[in-house]
Amino acid sequence: GHHTNADQTLINRTSATSAELKKKKRERGQTESNNQPFIMVTTSTTTSRRSVVRGTSSSSSGRTLGMTHRRPVGRSQVFCRAQAGPGGENSGRRGQPTARKAVSVEESFGAFANDVMEDSALMMNKTDMQKTVLGVILGGGAGTRLYPLTKKRAKPAVPLGANYRLIDIPVSNCINSGINKMYCLTQFNSASLNRHMSQAYNSIVGGGPAGRGGFVEVLAAQQSPTNPEWFQGTADAVRQYLWLFQAAERDGIENYLILSGDHLYRMDYSDFVEKHVQSGADITVSALPCDEKRASAFGLMKIDDTGRIFEFSEKPEGDALRQMRVDTTVLGLDEQRAEEMPYIASMGIYVFKTSAMIELLTKHFPEANDFGSEVIPGANSIGMKIQAFLFDGYWEDIGTIEAFYKSNLALCESGDKLKFSFYDHEFPIYTMSRFLPPSKMIDSEIESSVIGDGCVIRHGSKVKNSVVGLRSLIGSNCVIEDALIMGSDYYETMEECELLPGCMPIGLGNGTVVKKCIIDKNARIGHNCQIINKDNVQEAMCEEEGYIIKDGIVVIIKDSIIPDGTII
Repeated sequence: GHHTNADQTLINRTSATSAELKKKKRERGQTESNNQPFIMVTTSTTTSRRSVVRGTSSSSSGRTLGMTHRRPVGRSQVFCRAQAGPGGENSGRRGQPTARKAVSVEESFGAFANDVMEDSALMMNKTDMQKTVLGVILGGGAGTRLYPLTKKRAKPAVPLGANYRLIDIPVSNCINSGINKMYCLTQFNSASLNRHMSQAYNSIVGGGPAGRGGFVEVLAAQQSPTNPEWFQGTADAVRQYLWLFQAAERDGIENYLILSGDHLYRMDYSDFVEKHVQSGADITVSALPCDEKRASAFGLMKIDDTGRIFEFSEKPEGDALRQMRVDTTVLGLDEQRAEEMPYIASMGIYVFKTSAMIELLTKHFPEANDFGSEVIPGANSIGMKIQAFLFDGYWEDIGTIEAFYKSNLALCESGDKLKFSFYDHEFPIYTMSRFLPPSKMIDSEIESSVIGDGCVIRHGSKVKNSVVGLRSLIGSNCVIEDALIMGSDYYETMEECELLPGCMPIGLGNGTVVKKCIIDKNARIGHNCQIINKDNVQEAMCEEEGYIIKDGIVVIIKDSIIPDGTII
């Protein structure tokens, strides 16, 4: 806000006396209020006019005194707000500070001191995360459910939301939660994932928001004299690299955070880990509340009145499903939501004590391959303490073509319909910097769409409810509707194009119509093509022609060539 010198003195001068403060309050006509108070502490410069107010955000930059972590504010804090002028009317001066209730300087600065101490504790908690938590992201197997998007890349490397990749979601959640040590385990088509992870995050976890000393590394499956097989499942992947994780344990790691690489959600893991530590659990499972219609698609859990898990059931139906109903108010839902969502499903996200992980994988269940169906139910059977942690936000498993397609197009929504947004400046999603130019639309129509960097859309083309990825080149008079176009890995000159058979450039040719379709990277679509699933086919494998159809969605395979005039 715009503060006068007197305003700044009122807010920031720690040497002010109680009498001086009361005098200034009288001069400004400050009044009592019963509203719950907050605290605002700012400084301003001639070049920067941003205020930081707890519980709100502002749009310009500035220096702040104290921390800016968002959280509920205590009752003893003070909120500075626009002043009421004589007669109770607002003075109209923007940013003029006024205490909502009269307090002594000792009370106000005592509240400030308490607030800073709480913030310091929160920052210490983040520091503890860096020292004691190791993130392990499970890259999955061959990715058959997402085929052919996984034909030439690992599942976590599949592009998402025009500018991103699936792996960006769990890694960004870790960084924003203060966790800066991460491994990603994979065994299929690791090259693009390796390249992305080596270029995207290390400068951030090494010296950025998560602090120094961090790393993000890919661990590919390997054969050895003691382990001659490839990864046999999620638990086996962790088991084969326990020797490396145990080395991290000697550096102070106390908990393993196990994550999946094909989920779309935004979550602060620090709350999750803190709950795990406070409860004294061996394992904590992140649980999603769900209704009866959706519950049968998940592995469900039953809990007691302390949130401890004592029963598991994999995708139950009928009476078996209804027997898995629980009181979700135990985990924090209000009564109405608990009535609507009487089931809790495992999200495939876990925190393990390091000792519990090692004991389970090497001693009790050395042959178990999967966490969800074998290790965690087995841990329950031998009496280990397993707690549930409720996550009541947006979460989507995008491990199938249909779910992946729908989740991408959902990014085109706005207002209340938008379930997940990449536009959260306080909890950003990080990815690789590519230094691309802005996208260029030449006399074209764009409606309810997401356009990535470096695209060119030529005159007469119409794009509606679609996601257009990096470096996409769309010719003239094209129609793109309900489509996901992933773009290209590179730009191509005409000289380079002429070296290829048929000299067909990357992108969409003039007059092409694309509806309900996924076009993978580097595809070459000719002029006047129609990719519209004309015959409403639900399943088709036409890889030699450069496409397949899954769940009624046409998927153009990466690097494919679709000749002029083709109708699919």
